[in-house]
Amino acid sequence: FDFHLTVTFYFFYLYPTDPNNIVVSNQDQPYQIIDKQKFPPHHMTAAQSFSSRSSRLLRCACWPLVLLVTTSQSSIAFVPPDGISSKSQRLVNSARFASSKKINGANGVNGVNGINGANGAKAAIGESKLAADASDCSYSFVVGIVGDLHIDPRKMEDYETGRQHFLPIFEESKSKVGEDSVALVSLGDLGESKSCNHNPDNPYELFAGTTQCHTIASEYLSSFGVPYEVICGNHDLEGIDEFDTDAKNLRRFLKCHGKETPQFCRQIAEKTLLVGLCSTLFRDAKYTSHEVIIDCDQIRWFEDLLKSKPADEGWRIFVFSHAPPNGSGIRIIQENHVVNGCCWLNHSDERNCRKFIELVREHRSIKGWFSGHFHLGQDYQDSITFPTMDPKEGPYPNRGSCVFVQTSVMRAGTSRDGRQQSRLLRGTKNGFEICTVDHKNGGKVRIDATITYRDDTHEVGVYAHEDEAYDHDNYFKVYQPQFNDHGYVCAEDDEVCLLTPDPITDETIAWWRLSCGRVLGVVNGMMLEFDKSTLAPLGLVMSGDELLGKQVAIVDSGLEECMINFEEDGLEGADCVDSAQEKHREQAVLVFDDDGVIVVQPNPDGSYWRKIVRNKIARMKEKRREKAAIEFAQAMLPVRTEDEAKDKVISTWGPYKTTSGVAKSTGIIGTTSKNKFKELKVYTS
Repeated sequence: FDFHLTVTFYFFYLYPTDPNNIVVSNQDQPYQIIDKQKFPPHHMTAAQSFSSRSSRLLRCACWPLVLLVTTSQSSIAFVPPDGISSKSQRLVNSARFASSKKINGANGVNGVNGINGANGAKAAIGESKLAADASDCSYSFVVGIVGDLHIDPRKMEDYETGRQHFLPIFEESKSKVGEDSVALVSLGDLGESKSCNHNPDNPYELFAGTTQCHTIASEYLSSFGVPYEVICGNHDLEGIDEFDTDAKNLRRFLKCHGKETPQFCRQIAEKTLLVGLCSTLFRDAKYTSHEVIIDCDQIRWFEDLLKSKPADEGWRIFVFSHAPPNGSGIRIIQENHVVNGCCWLNHSDERNCRKFIELVREHRSIKGWFSGHFHLGQDYQDSITFPTMDPKEGPYPNRGSCVFVQTSVMRAGTSRDGRQQSRLLRGTKNGFEICTVDHKNGGKVRIDATITYRDDTHEVGVYAHEDEAYDHDNYFKVYQPQFNDHGYVCAEDDEVCLLTPDPITDETIAWWRLSCGRVLGVVNGMMLEFDKSTLAPLGLVMSGDELLGKQVAIVDSGLEECMINFEEDGLEGADCVDSAQEKHREQAVLVFDDDGVIVVQPNPDGSYWRKIVRNKIARMKEKRREKAAIEFAQAMLPVRTEDEAKDKVISTWGPYKTTSGVAKSTGIIGTTSKNKFKELKVYTS
C-alpha cells in the first residue's frame, strides 16, 4: 500500500450485521457486539461500509481484516493469510452458520427503505441486545391491512397510489417468506355511503353495499398480487334499493369476494392464524345501523376455534374486525361513535358487547386485534394498546395477551384527521412488528411497535416512536375513567353525594359507580355511561343542552322499610317485591338547578345510556317522506323556495324526535327551552 499520511492498523474478524451494531471478533473475545456510540466514528464508518458492501461477496464469512484509516478518509483492505488457523476457521464456520439463518439480512424486507433497516428493531426496542436479536430474526409472515376504503369510483387516484406503495413490499416479501405467507386483509366499509352518480336510473341510491360496489372492491383488492381476506363493516350491507333483506345483500357480498362464510380463517405461518369476524346486520339492526354486529353463529364459531387452538400448544391468532371490542383501550371519537352507541362490536347488546374482551382474557392465543371504523390516523400512541401498561398510567387493564391496533384510511376524503395510512404486520422469530405504511409520505414504512414473546402467554411491547400527533388532535381523545383516579367521586355507600360543588362546565371531569354497579361520568359537558368492567364509554345519558350549568346529585331512593300500598288495586306489595329482588341499594340520579330537578331514569334493562339513533334504513325512508312533503308544500302552499317549504314541514314519531343519524340532544319537553330545540333542529309533535 502507498500511504501519504499516518496510518493506523486494526485487525478484526468482522461479518455483516445490523447497521446499528458491528459484530467484531478477535482471538480473545469472539463475536463481541460493539455499540456504535462507543466506537470511534471514523472507524465505525469504515466498518459499516464494509458491512453493507461485502455481504453478497463474502456470504457473511469472517476474514482477518485490516482497517486502514487516514486523517483524510477511511478505507478497507482484505489481508487473507496463506493459512488460517483452526480457531479462525471455526470462527468462519460459525459466522457462515449464523448467516444461513438470516433470510432478510440487515436491511429486512424492503432493503434500504428502512422497514427493518436503520429505523428497525433497535429503534423499537431501544436496547442494543434486542436490536441484534431482531437482526438475526427472519420474518415468518407479512400481512398488509387496509382500513375503511369507502371507494368512490369517481375518485380512484388515492387507491392506486396506495396499491403502488404495497406492491413492492409484497413482491419482496413473497421472495423472502414464500407466497403462502403473504396476504392482504381489508377491514370493511368498502364503498362510499352516498350516491356516486353510479346508477342513472336511481340518483338517490347509495353506492355502498351494491353489486357494483362489491365488484369494484373485489377487483381492486385482487390487484395487489397476494391473496386477500375481507369482512363486512357497518356500510357493506347498505344496498337497500337493490336488496330487500340483509341476507340477500350478504350473499351478494360473499359471491363477489369468493367467500363461503362471513368469517374467515387463514393459516399464514406455522401455528399462526388470521381470523376475521364480519358484521351481518344492517336493516335488521335494533338501533343504529352504524353498529358493527357480529351474529351469534360467528361468536360460537370463534369461541370453538379459540378452544381448539390454545396458547400452551404454541398457537398465535390475529383477529380482524371492523370495529374494536369493548375494553381495547384504543382512541375513539366521543362526538360520534360514543354518543351514537356504535363504538364497539355489538355495542347495544351488553352481554355480547363484553363477550369479546372476555374471550381475549381467557384465550391468550389471541396476540393481536386489528380494527378500523374511526377513520383516525396511526400517529397517536394510543392507536396501539398493549396487554400491559406502565403502573403510573393506571391499573392493569386485563387485555389478556392481545395488542389492539387501530387502522387508518387510504383516501384523503375519508380521513378525519388528515392522515392516510395503512398497516403492515410482520411476524418475527420471537414476536411480531406493527408498522405504518404512510400514503402521504411516498409509502414510507415506519415501525410503530415491536412485540416480543416472553412465553406462550406473556409479551413485552415497546413503542417505536413518541406520539407524533399534534396538540389539537387531543380533541379526538376521550377521557376514560381509571379506578381511584382524580375524577372518582361518590363512594358506593354514600347516601347522598353532590357530584361537584359548582355547576357543570365543559371542563368538568367526574365519575361515580352506583350501588348497582353501573358507572356514570361527566366529561366534555355530557353525562356518559361507562362499562362497569372495562370502564370503556358506552353512550350518551344527557347532552350538554340539558346538563351545562346544572349540578348532579346521587341520593338513596329505596324505602327504609317495606310498606304495602293498599290504595292502588293490583299493586299491593309491589314495593316489597322490588326490594326483595334487588341486592343493591336503590339510588336516583338527579340533575338540578334553581329552576327544578330532572330525574335521570334508567332504561328497562337497567342501563342509562340513551339509544337515540335507530336503524338507518328507517331514517332514510323518513327523510324521503319528508322530501316528498317538501315538494308537495312547494306545489300546494304559498311558499316561494325550498327553504320556506322546509319550515312548513314537521314530522311526528313515537319515542323518537329526529331523523338525524347523530345523537345531538336529550332535551325534554317542558325543561328545554324552545329556542334550544330550534337551534338543534329537533322537531316534535
